[in-house]
Amino acid sequence: GLESRFKNKSSYMRYSCESRIRSYLKEVSSFISNVHPAARGAYKRILDLMSDKLKSVKYNGCYFDRREEEDAARLCTTEGWFPCQGPFDRADCPCKHSINPYGNRESRILFSTWNLDHIIEKRRAVVPELAEAVKTRDGREVNWEYFYQLLFTVDNLKLVHIACHKKTNHNLSCDKAKIYRKRKQNHKIS
Repeated sequence: GLESRFKNKSSYMRYSCESRIRSYLKEVSSFISNVHPAARGAYKRILDLMSDKLKSVKYNGCYFDRREEEDAARLCTTEGWFPCQGPFDRADCPCKHSINPYGNRESRILFSTWNLDHIIEKRRAVVPELAEAVKTRDGREVNWEYFYQLLFTVDNLKLVHIACHKKTNHNLSCDKAKIYRKRKQNHKIS
C-alpha cells in the first residue's frame, strides 16, 4: 500500500509531516505581498533563516516517525499510535481519539484528515505579527526563532482529529515580550 518511492512506512510518514511543514513555510512566504514594501527585505531574510533551519532539521519530519528515538521529537508511540492532543483550548482530547497510520492504507488516508493545528493561529496572529514586527522594528532585532517555534514546532502545534479541530477564532496572540531579541547590556566600569 505504499508508493514505490518510499522505502518503508516510516519514510512515508516522515514525508507526510515534512509536506505539512513545507506548506506552512509556503504560506509564510506568500504573505510577503502583504508586508510593507520597506520591510520586505528584512522579512525575506527572516524567511531565509527559517528555511535554512527547517532544512537542517529535515522539516521536523521526526514528528510522524515512529522510529525517532527521542520521545519528545515524535507525536506517536514506537508502534505508530497517534493520540489526538485535543482542541487548542483543552489540555487533552475529550473523546480519546487515536489512530495508527502505520497499520494500513485506510488508516493513512484517514490520518491525512487529522490537522497539525496552530494553538496561536498562523494566519490570524503569528504571520501578521511577524510582518508588523519587521515593519516597526526601529533598529531592534526581530526574534525570528520565537516565530519559528510558533510556526513550525510542537511548541505551538497540536495534532488533532478533525472533530477536535475548532475552526473558530482562537483569540490568542504572540507574546509581546518575545517578539524582539533582548539587547545585551554593556556595563562600563568607571
